[in-house]
Amino acid sequence: MSSLSDEIMALKKEKNAVLLVHNYQRPEIQDVADFLGDSLGLSIQASKTSADVIVFCGVDFMAESAKILSPGKIVIHPEPDARCPMAAMIDAEGLRMMKKEYPDAVVVGYVNTSAEVKTELDYCCTSANAVRVVKSLKEKKIIFVPDTNLGLYVKRFTPDKEIVLWPGFCPTHQNITKDDLLALKVLHPDAEIIVHPECTPDVIDIADHVASTEGMVKRVVESAKREFIMGTEKDMCYRLKKENPGKEFYATGKALCPNMKKITIEKVVASLRTLQPRVELSKETIEKASLPLKRMMEAGRGN
Repeated sequence: MSSLSDEIMALKKEKNAVLLVHNYQRPEIQDVADFLGDSLGLSIQASKTSADVIVFCGVDFMAESAKILSPGKIVIHPEPDARCPMAAMIDAEGLRMMKKEYPDAVVVGYVNTSAEVKTELDYCCTSANAVRVVKSLKEKKIIFVPDTNLGLYVKRFTPDKEIVLWPGFCPTHQNITKDDLLALKVLHPDAEIIVHPECTPDVIDIADHVASTEGMVKRVVESAKREFIMGTEKDMCYRLKKENPGKEFYATGKALCPNMKKITIEKVVASLRTLQPRVELSKETIEKASLPLKRMMEAGRGN
């Protein structure tokens, strides 16, 4: 494995490439990252670098977002079959039909959507800033897509809004149950429970803290607790343990995203050697999809 890691380091220098790695990637890929984090934060970081090439280790919509925000750079997605199931639960045609049903509504879409769907959004949001984005809107009727659980979480803090939800969800977070976390709590009674807002409402109800993945990183550092039960994809615990060696982290084994794991370190090496497979989007798609992202940054100010 070390020889592959060494080759990645050499190829990054040779190609003037930057390696972006999502928190849910395999540990060995996290170890060779230039930037490790959440999907939008990584794309924003990449847009600020002088790299000519972005290699995005995550699922499909994340690599697309990097291309939208860095249209002049070569963007590589090492495994095109690494797709987000939740993003696949909505398409542009279906969203257009919903918009006709609620013509006076503003459309807010989770960043976990395809580039094509983003062209139909008014605003994007992340799990970290969804509440802030919706609160910032003067309109009272909101179409929120595609994550029902995140939409229900936003509803808790925006009682003055009428929020119409799309029936989508993240299978990995949907698989995390209240009973799973309570069973871990029995084993680790002093642990703080931190969950992602993509979890179901009953899971959120028992959490000590609800946060995006980057919010989890900050919370763990700030907390006086030494043990944490994490309601998110299990390999988030690898990063947390690496950055906080004096603390312990527990997650249910069911919290696994098989799509994130389709990218292997061998595929990363192959992508850097060949600069393939590339993410290609039309100029029109990039222009239209960039608007809700820009509006989000103006309205929500957060990653």
